Amino acid sequence: MRLARISTSDGVATGRYEDGVVHADDGTYEIGVDGDLRPPCEPSALYCVGRNYADTLEQMGFETPEEPDFFIKPPASLLGHEDPITYPEFTSELTYAGELAAVIDERCHDVPVEQVPEVVRGYTIMNDVDALDQQGRTPRKAFDGSGPLGPWIETDVDPTGIDMWTDVSGERRQEANTSQMLFDPHEVVSYLSKRFTFRPGDVVAFGSPANPGLVEPGDSIEITYENVGTLRNAIVE
Repeated sequence: MRLARISTSDGVATGRYEDGVVHADDGTYEIGVDGDLRPPCEPSALYCVGRNYADTLEQMGFETPEEPDFFIKPPASLLGHEDPITYPEFTSELTYAGELAAVIDERCHDVPVEQVPEVVRGYTIMNDVDALDQQGRTPRKAFDGSGPLGPWIETDVDPTGIDMWTDVSGERRQEANTSQMLFDPHEVVSYLSKRFTFRPGDVVAFGSPANPGLVEPGDSIEITYENVGTLRNAIVE
């Protein structure tokens, strides 16, 4: 099942997505007619893992980490499917990175690996937008619009062993499989839950494979994860 949130005249409605329609408790809403898709959850934080693919480590010249390496994006970083990503004035090196992400379903802490499926609502897609030339500075990965998320939450998918690809303005830039992760999604969620208390709607993103790259105004980024969906955003001035 796919769970989505759509803007409406009364605010935001949440429901089951099917064939361009969100079926909510108060009625049905057609995407693009009644409103647009919004980020599929309302997290208190987005927990993001880096250096989680061997090919990325090789490309960047990093050593293999002994445990997940992570950082946090604030809720203000969120954008929805089809929302434009504004190219920030403080950078000249804006990059994309296509990532699978879990959405937490309940308040939890210190979750054993084998119990992770019980606390995950489902999976979605994140674009880990990065101001690369801001290395070592706070806004590098945590500015407004740096966390496009969507288009929905897929509740019935095994996150291990699924293909992904990223196209930028029609050109294939990334192609990988989640089996190539150094730490699989269940390991990552369990690891982070020992350090943070998750709240419903919190997001855990699992890192990007090789070839995250530069984008310019006018580019369109499409990130696809098999059996989950496609997240699409354009870069604007």
